[in-house]
Amino acid sequence: MRIKLCFYQNIEEEIPELYQQLVKRIYTLWMMYSGTLCLNVISCVAWWAGGGGAANFGFSLLWLVLFSPCSYTCWFRPLYKAFRADSSFNFMAFFFIFFLQCLLAFIQTIGIPGWGTSGWIATVTFFSYNVGSAIVMLITTLLFTVVTALMALTLIKVHRMYRGGGGSMKRAQEEWSTGMWKSAPVREAGFNAVTQTAQGPSLPQYPAAVPSYPDNSHWG
Repeated sequence: MRIKLCFYQNIEEEIPELYQQLVKRIYTLWMMYSGTLCLNVISCVAWWAGGGGAANFGFSLLWLVLFSPCSYTCWFRPLYKAFRADSSFNFMAFFFIFFLQCLLAFIQTIGIPGWGTSGWIATVTFFSYNVGSAIVMLITTLLFTVVTALMALTLIKVHRMYRGGGGSMKRAQEEWSTGMWKSAPVREAGFNAVTQTAQGPSLPQYPAAVPSYPDNSHWG
């Protein structure tokens, strides 16, 4: 049985050069978030070993398995496709889902006890029970804080670029009503051709539409 690609990603080939660095940094942000979720599992093990509840460890595994792939699929891919094909619909999808991601990351940073995240409340209160475990938890807490701040800055930056380039909800609605959001430049179905040719993989073809978003600010 052939194994097909779930996603095709080549920033140098598909993203306009002006926005490649930004997309790479947002991809790095996704990897940072996934790595933080992995460290959160370790912190919850230390939390459990120090006298905390086992439920935190179970929830931390659930968050890792659930949020790591879902964050890539639900907000990074829409952003990637938005810059690739100048799609207002995908920009709007990114803004909505990434805003929810920022709220989720903020809740994880807070660290409500029993929710499986080593955030500030859980870490600070656990220092009175087991200092060693709390120090391990503190590392994850700091990472959650950094990731949440970077996510907020990313949301602001991309939104300013989009609105500065003339993007609007009306454009997204037009793409939805005309079906342009699921056309060839946007769909992932075209990537199946990469694995179907015996002459070696070939890149999917997209129209030379370069987003006209102003590059008037720097990262951060």
